[in-house]
Amino acid sequence: MDTVQAKKQEPRNFKKKFFNLENIHPYVVILSIVFLIYILSLVLPSGEFDRVENENGDVTVVAGTYKTIEKDLPSVFALFKNIQLGFVDTASITFFIIFAYVFVHILTVNGTLSVVLGNVVDKLKNKTFLFIPISMVMFGILGATVGLYEEVYGLIPVFIGVAIALGYDAIVGGAIVFVGVATGFAAALTNPFTIGIAQEIANVPLSSGLSFRLIVFIIFEIAVISYVMYYAHKVKKDPTKSILYGTKVAAINQITLKKEKLLWKHKLSLLALIITFAMIIYSTLKLGWYIDELAALFLLMFFIVGFLSGYSLGRIMDIFIDGAKQILFGILTIGFIKGAIITMEDAAILDTVIYYLSFFLVGTNSYLTSLGMLFSQNLINLFISGGAAQAMATMPIMAPITDLAGMDRQIAVIAFQFGDGFSNMFWPTGVAIECAIMGISMVRWYRFIMPLFGIMLVLQVILMMVATAIF
Repeated sequence: MDTVQAKKQEPRNFKKKFFNLENIHPYVVILSIVFLIYILSLVLPSGEFDRVENENGDVTVVAGTYKTIEKDLPSVFALFKNIQLGFVDTASITFFIIFAYVFVHILTVNGTLSVVLGNVVDKLKNKTFLFIPISMVMFGILGATVGLYEEVYGLIPVFIGVAIALGYDAIVGGAIVFVGVATGFAAALTNPFTIGIAQEIANVPLSSGLSFRLIVFIIFEIAVISYVMYYAHKVKKDPTKSILYGTKVAAINQITLKKEKLLWKHKLSLLALIITFAMIIYSTLKLGWYIDELAALFLLMFFIVGFLSGYSLGRIMDIFIDGAKQILFGILTIGFIKGAIITMEDAAILDTVIYYLSFFLVGTNSYLTSLGMLFSQNLINLFISGGAAQAMATMPIMAPITDLAGMDRQIAVIAFQFGDGFSNMFWPTGVAIECAIMGISMVRWYRFIMPLFGIMLVLQVILMMVATAIF
């Protein structure tokens, strides 16, 4: 009898063991993507568009100039060399994340976050639910107007700590920042890095379509905030409903609330944190700071907090190394992904991908053309993740297609805006970085984001149809 039962259970165990994605090492997923891109580099024909430099120094492609070129097949050795180059090219963002992470780590070590959050939670009592919508709207506006994105990465660990302190989980804290700013960046109002460049290349007025984009922004804000709040409420009511339940979370996410009197070191450290937040906003808006300057800011404030806490230099460096070790596992994925993209660039297949996608759009009716543009831009975003770079590579191709279909060029701008932005929350090229900062596995993130991304995709299709009808 026992033998029969064991045999009945065997298929289930086999399936659980070999087909459960949780058993797959995250780096196996990353390397699979790397080798898939390498295979595409071998299979797809090489080609290129002519490019010109405008008066601002931006290089854009020239529509109708695509031509195939002799293919230089990348060797396996070249792939691994490109991975090395990928780590070199992404050094700025990698060390920016490390410095931001260790800054928050020292606030955890000296007890500031535990005591401050403990007192904040006690003060808020039954009003903690307001934390999610207020924070997400704030990040959404920053992304939609001035185009903040990577600049807020350093705030993710802080919001994770707050979310956990309020009874939620790390995904809620990460989503507040990541989904919040990414939604604003995609449903942009005046984002100079996407809308500004795209409209300039498409030769449409910079203020055109603003009222429509405002409606788009409101719709998507309502959708993402509602989704995150629903998930957060479910987790707070029953922690076993958390997607992270039963998994090991990053040490920085394990903050124990302490309702204690703030010591001077806590007050001074909190002041340093507030000054850092203020400087991030002011410097990016007024001083033109970006990754390198913000990384320097986090590193400087790390040392200041260390000395304010009364630590010796040796103790401060021990905290630095401990924090860097915690984040290292995740951020190393960045170099692998960048190395695969370099391989594609060397094989000259990026322009080929754009050309064939645009080629299939010509000759269809306006609604099919707009949807084709939308899905093409989503796919292209897997390979060209930078908003400005994608605009300069695709808009000179997509804008003339709208002319052929008898459509307003604003449609091409909206398709780019949606395709470039929202899929940043889905494609591994962006998700790998975010999950590294959040200290969670990509599999767990996808379990959270896939339903929301499905909702976003439906909204994108509907709004593209509306835009095609009214423009």
